[in-house]
Amino acid sequence: MAEQSTGRGYAGQRLGLPEAGRGSLAGWGTRITALILDWFLANLAAFALVRDAGIWQAPATGRDLVPLAVFALEVWLMTAFVGASVGQRLRHLVVVRLDGAPVGVVRAFVRTALILLVLPPLIVDRDGRGLHDRLAGTALVRAR
Repeated sequence: MAEQSTGRGYAGQRLGLPEAGRGSLAGWGTRITALILDWFLANLAAFALVRDAGIWQAPATGRDLVPLAVFALEVWLMTAFVGASVGQRLRHLVVVRLDGAPVGVVRAFVRTALILLVLPPLIVDRDGRGLHDRLAGTALVRAR
């Protein structure tokens, strides 16, 4: 599609990504759904590990941070080795490097650490990428 009259074009155009379909930037709905799925699965895994109803409350001890640790490990390792977290896979999304190389352990770690800070994913540029993706040199795109 040609640039719109505002001169901005579509999200991801400056990155060389397609406007729609496979390889286009993921929308907010699928991103949030994937995040909720990952967080839910992390809490289930943490509950299975700790078997303490206290993990559903505000953190008061180190053990209460188990869901966050499980979430961080799942997102980091899955992104590094598979290209997407479980929730992203279920929503048909994939994390890609803009240069086409595999995401790798270091970039996946940087991206995950920034996600844990909460605000970086909410600070988006005109291409629709969060600060976590910009700093990691990645983008979350549709896998199909």
